[in-house]
Amino acid sequence: MAKKFLSGNEAFAYGVRLARPQVISAYPITPQTIVVEKLSEFVEDGSLNAEFIHVESEHSALSCAMGASSVGARAFTATSSQGLLYMAECLPYASGGRFPVVMMNANRSTALPWNIYGDQRDSLSQLDSGWIQAYAENAQEALDLALMSFYIAEQKNVSTPFMANLDGFVLTHTYEVVDVPTQEQADAFLPKYETNHKMDLKHPRNLAFSAGPDTNTYFKYKEHLGILHAKEAIGEAEERFETIFGRRYSGLTERYQTEDADYIIITLGSISGLVREVVDALRNEGRRVGLLRLRYLRPFPNEEIADAVKNAKAVAVLEKDVSFGNEGTVYTNVNSALQKADIHIPCSNYIGGLGGRNISADEIKTIFDELTLQRSTIQFLGIGGEENGS
Repeated sequence: MAKKFLSGNEAFAYGVRLARPQVISAYPITPQTIVVEKLSEFVEDGSLNAEFIHVESEHSALSCAMGASSVGARAFTATSSQGLLYMAECLPYASGGRFPVVMMNANRSTALPWNIYGDQRDSLSQLDSGWIQAYAENAQEALDLALMSFYIAEQKNVSTPFMANLDGFVLTHTYEVVDVPTQEQADAFLPKYETNHKMDLKHPRNLAFSAGPDTNTYFKYKEHLGILHAKEAIGEAEERFETIFGRRYSGLTERYQTEDADYIIITLGSISGLVREVVDALRNEGRRVGLLRLRYLRPFPNEEIADAVKNAKAVAVLEKDVSFGNEGTVYTNVNSALQKADIHIPCSNYIGGLGGRNISADEIKTIFDELTLQRSTIQFLGIGGEENGS
């Protein structure tokens, strides 16, 4: 294992190289570009034996990856923002076809207004597309997710595409020291991709066919079960990962100081690091606060959220997203988890970081201050006032 000073994009590219994909379909888009640039360098210098296909659009990028996966190849692509929306037609094709493609998405605001900075509205708009969705906090987790995503997606009872999300610029373009495993370690962790669900002239079969009303629900239900099975696969992958690499992850969520916390912020992605720092500062003042980081949005961690917040007096969901005319998408999902568990505590929604706007430590501290009022509210950070406050 070697230490390298890498951006989040570069770290993810190193993780993909270690996974030995056979086909990479690429269409560069800011702030994803560095991932496919780096992978093209690996192919060119011979350190990665793969077909690198520079396609003409994001729609073609995922179509190409699906084609490769349909003949049993391990396939990778990457995108961001408008690119993800352009390939949106293909997302349910990949999930419905049970093609375990891995795609890195550099989270970026969507137009209009045109904006290249990072929020999470692009990926969260596609939660219902049938893909596993994970959100990295830092470059090390980005590299590790690249490896684990293939392992999880390719499990036979999962067989579901995987979208690994990195916050644009905040994570994709900032640098930190990252432990890069050896190829021997990676090979011990990730077996070769084997599937019986592929086009084969010796064993012909039908893939990606039409299905009428009598059978369509059956296929959709099997697709649903695939994502539910991913929960077990994630746990298995992380146990295996810890054994080989010595780094431990915590499943669908990460709890920080939640055991005795009265007030908890629930969030995802790179902002979790700043929330953690604020939690430490407030803990030093004697305040019982905590952080619950959502590492996966699909499968959704219903039970894990309920268990983490069951003794809290109030919680807040901090997210870089809004479902216009209603509330934050993550907030909707969290409230559903609380309802299922029959937990009735004030749950507030703070929407921030849209278009890459900075979320400050002072704003996070204010969220904790307002949680002590033990009421539910929906607020846009930096705007002032409340929306739908109660």
